[in-house]
Amino acid sequence: MVSGSVAVILLVIAVFLIVVGTSKLQMNAFVVLIAVAFLYGIAIGLPLLSVKDASGKTITGVVDLIKNGFGGTLSSIGIVIIAGTIIGTILEKTGAALSITQAILKVVGNNRAPMAMSIAGYVVSIPVFCDSGFVILSPLNKALSAKTGISMTTMAVALGTGLHATHLLVPPTPGPIAAAANVGADLGTVIGVGSIVAIFSAGAGYFWATRFAAKYKIEATVTETYEDLIAKYKKLPGAFHSMLPLLLPIILIVLSSIASFPTKPFGTGNLVTFLKFIGDPVTALILGIFMAITLVPAGNRGIAVKDWMGEGVLSSALILAITGAGGSFGLVLRSSPMVGFIGDTLAQYKIGVFLPFLLAMALKTAQGSGTVSLVTTSAIMAPLIQGMGLSPLITVMAIGSGAGIVSHANDSYFWVVSQFSGMPVNVAYKTWVSATAVQGIAAFIVTFILSFFL
Repeated sequence: MVSGSVAVILLVIAVFLIVVGTSKLQMNAFVVLIAVAFLYGIAIGLPLLSVKDASGKTITGVVDLIKNGFGGTLSSIGIVIIAGTIIGTILEKTGAALSITQAILKVVGNNRAPMAMSIAGYVVSIPVFCDSGFVILSPLNKALSAKTGISMTTMAVALGTGLHATHLLVPPTPGPIAAAANVGADLGTVIGVGSIVAIFSAGAGYFWATRFAAKYKIEATVTETYEDLIAKYKKLPGAFHSMLPLLLPIILIVLSSIASFPTKPFGTGNLVTFLKFIGDPVTALILGIFMAITLVPAGNRGIAVKDWMGEGVLSSALILAITGAGGSFGLVLRSSPMVGFIGDTLAQYKIGVFLPFLLAMALKTAQGSGTVSLVTTSAIMAPLIQGMGLSPLITVMAIGSGAGIVSHANDSYFWVVSQFSGMPVNVAYKTWVSATAVQGIAAFIVTFILSFFL
C-alpha cells in the first residue's frame, strides 16, 4: 500500500482523468467513474481480489470494493431515484407543472412574471431534472414574455436559476440524494435546510435576471399564446392537487426525521414506528407516485400506469448508473491511506467547509454535470468529514453550492437554457454563466453562516 501523500497525488490524477474523460473525450460518466475506481485501487496497492492476511483478517480487493460500493449505494437510494423520476414524468404529462405555475402567477401578478417563473422552477425541479423542467415550462415562459413585453433573457435566467437551485440542493432530486447517502446526512434535514439555502440561491438568480440580464433585450418567438397554451390542456388539475405528489413525500420524510430527534418529540411507541415507516424515503416516494396517479383523468390512467411510468423508469437509468458508479469510487477511496493523511493534514489548516465547495466547483466547471459533481465530490469527502470535523449536512450544502458554479458550454443545461430561449451564445455567456456563479456563491455564503450553528 502506498503512503498517504502518494495516495493524495494519485487522487488528484484520478480527478483529472474523470474531468478529461467526461468533458474532453465525451465518455459516459458511468464508464469513467468505474474505470477510474479500478485504476485508483490498483495504483494505491489494494489487492485485485479479496485475500486474507497472516492474521486471518480479510483485505477486500478492488473488484469486491467496486461491486459492494455500487450495490450498497443503489440499495439505499435506487428506488427513491426511480420513484422521483416517475412523479416528475406524471407532473409533466398531466399539465400539473403548468397548473402550479399558473397559481403562482395569480399570486404575484403578470407584472412579476419572472418571479412567478423563478418560483415555479424552484418547485418543479424538486422531483424533475432542471433540463427537463426548463423544456416543460419553456412554452409558458415564452408566452409570458410575449404577453408582458419582458425580455426573454430575463425570463430565461429567472426560470433557469429557479430550477437550478433546487436541482442541486433539495432531495428527491437524484444529485442531493446521492450526496446525502454518500456522506451519511439525514435526508429529512437535508430537505429542510436545502430548501432554505435554495431560496437564497434562487433569489440571487432572480435578482441577477431582473437587474443584469434585463439589459439584453430579446423578443420571444412564440407559436402559442398564453391563452392557447392553457386551452391546449383543456382542464388542468387544481394547483393544490398538483402540489400534493411533491408535498406528501417531503412532509413524510421530514416527520420521520423529527421522530428520530434525540428529544423524542413523538415518544417511543407505535406512532414513532409508523412515522419512521411512512417517512422512509422509499415508502414516501412510492406513496408520492400513487398520489401523482390521482392527477390523471380516469380514462387515461391505463396509459399512465403502462407508458408514463415506463418512461420515468427509462429516464432514471442513466442517473442510477452514474450514482452507483460514484458509490464504487467512494468505497475504493474509503480504503485508501489518503483518508487519515488528509484528515490529519487539513485539520491543521482549518479549511473546513471550503474544501467540498471548491472541489465541487472545480469538478462542475471542468466537466459540466452538476449531478456528476455532487456524486463524485461527496464520494471523495465521505471518508474525510469526520477527521475534518465537518457536519454531513453542511458538507452536502457546500457540495451543492459548488456544483452550480458555473454552467457553461460543457453543460447540457447551458444549451437547453440558451437554445430554448433564443439567446445567442455570447449573450448566454454574459447572462446565464454569470447568473449561475452568483447563485452558487450566494448559496455557499448561506451555508458558511449556517456552519457556525449546525
